[in-house]
Amino acid sequence: MASIPIPADEAERVAELSTLQSLTNVPEPDFTGIARLAATVCQAPLALVTLIDAEGQTYKGRFGVTVTRGGREATACSYVICSRQVLEVPDALADERFTGNPWVTGEPYVRFYCGAPIVSSNDHALGAVCVMDHMPRHLSESQHQALTTLAASVAGQMEARYYTQRADEIISRLREVEELKNQFLRTVNHELRTPLTSISSYLQLIQDGGLDEVTEQKFLRVIERNSHRILTLIDDLLLMASLNARTAAHHPVEVDLAGLARRAVDKVQPVARSGHLVVAVHAPVPVMVWADSARLEHALAQVLDNAIKFTPPGGSVIVVVESEPVPTIEVRDTGIGITPADLEHVLEDFYRGGEAEDRAIGGTGVGLSITNKIVQLHSGHVHIDSRPGRGTRVRISLPSATDDAAPAQTPAPAPDLAKPNGHPVPARAGSKTGRSRPGPAR
Repeated sequence: MASIPIPADEAERVAELSTLQSLTNVPEPDFTGIARLAATVCQAPLALVTLIDAEGQTYKGRFGVTVTRGGREATACSYVICSRQVLEVPDALADERFTGNPWVTGEPYVRFYCGAPIVSSNDHALGAVCVMDHMPRHLSESQHQALTTLAASVAGQMEARYYTQRADEIISRLREVEELKNQFLRTVNHELRTPLTSISSYLQLIQDGGLDEVTEQKFLRVIERNSHRILTLIDDLLLMASLNARTAAHHPVEVDLAGLARRAVDKVQPVARSGHLVVAVHAPVPVMVWADSARLEHALAQVLDNAIKFTPPGGSVIVVVESEPVPTIEVRDTGIGITPADLEHVLEDFYRGGEAEDRAIGGTGVGLSITNKIVQLHSGHVHIDSRPGRGTRVRISLPSATDDAAPAQTPAPAPDLAKPNGHPVPARAGSKTGRSRPGPAR
């Protein structure tokens, strides 16, 4: 038996077979129906709808044959995908290519074969529709044409199924996006309305007069605090938009992670104390990296904010800075933890975990997403380890600073988005869609 030929476009056509996901569910009723029709039209006892991958032949439809898989040498279909034309073998025992073929010398004792190629719209021959008989014979031209038509039908069905599945996936994704959008709008509405209502109420009290100076100053501080809350929300949304659009400025310099961690922790100490939490830093030695200091501190601040929000009173948040094996900042809290289902999605835009919803913990779900994008901007990565009731560890790993050269800076094409007190309109905004409720990460 001659060696089995390989098509010139082997890699591409095998890849298309994989994309079409056509090798599952074997055999299939629709394709078995096509095999039966081919047998009827050609008055043959055996018929197959064969798909050929790198390993062998899969019989998607079959008539008179019981097996569902064979090697590439099993039938003459391997020759059909190379010639890309109808191949008729009147007598296999008289054709040196098939005299030693196992289907010829043993069951089902094939003497006659005729097959038409299944050619995709990308012009790849994926397999063949074939008929076989136990005795030598010929088919008429009309029967050849029938096999060609049936092969085209198989290709059409395979592609139609693929595109139908893709359409279903797109529709499902659009529904997720719509739900995400609606939930995000509800969340942002709440996050904006609450401080705005507070500001409006205190302003009205001040305008009504009659307040002593101490009370008036107290109300003004509440107004200032809520105004800052609104500006922070807007800054974070603009920053995420600029990071998604890749328009955020990036100005790396040599930075000490230990000093950066201490600065970030100092800023959250008042909030931590009000929540009866202990926040500490363990950073005994300088750890140098190339980084945009403001950006990286903002990323760490998001992690600290989450840790404080999700750690009950009496708990702790510890920040550890290490240099080996790579520079890292790890934030360890004793909080409520993250479920495995939520852990898969906490780095997605607007993702809001179930615990955040159930406990009505405020936020918009952009914190860890922003952290992840900023760390990626620094060629680093974020790893999160957590279990419900056992706390969470967020580890930020970065490349080491070298003496060779600093990384290239990325100038902002427009005023910087989400720098303190900066509120320009982003050039464009993109977002990756999560599969759950938006809100604060975790």
